[in-house]
Amino acid sequence: MKTEKLIVCSDSHGETSGLEYLRNKYSREYRFLHCGDSVLHPYQLDIYGFVSVQGNNDYYNAYPMYRILEIGDHRIYMCHGHRDMFFGNYQMLAERAKGRQCDMAVCGHSHIYHHEVIDGVTCLNPGSIWRNRDLSEPSYMEVELEKDQIRVKRKSFLHRLK
Repeated sequence: MKTEKLIVCSDSHGETSGLEYLRNKYSREYRFLHCGDSVLHPYQLDIYGFVSVQGNNDYYNAYPMYRILEIGDHRIYMCHGHRDMFFGNYQMLAERAKGRQCDMAVCGHSHIYHHEVIDGVTCLNPGSIWRNRDLSEPSYMEVELEKDQIRVKRKSFLHRLK
């Protein structure tokens, strides 16, 4: 079975340097997911080739609130998180994913990196590629999917805001 490769980011809040960096750094064999709050017009995010969902700061209402992605042998529940988790508790996110027969859930919103398995669901939050609330470096994830494995690497994006 082929290894599927994902880049997962979130909460860029109009700052495009991180998106440009990701598209330039990673090859076309990767799939690019943005978990909302891009605060960009949909055509701008499309230029970078990201699949996205609606965040609480995305004003265009052009994206769905959640998506179900089937990638390889995995089903992924993708959302922003503002309606799917409560103050860093990922239990509700895991329940929503499991209720949709997903073995993985990706979200953003908190601006804090998170990786946890709850009731068989791998719950991932890349943090913010713009600014993390726990004062850690801006972050994103490299994810590799194989038949029965999900491998995750936390990556930092160092940039200077103007």
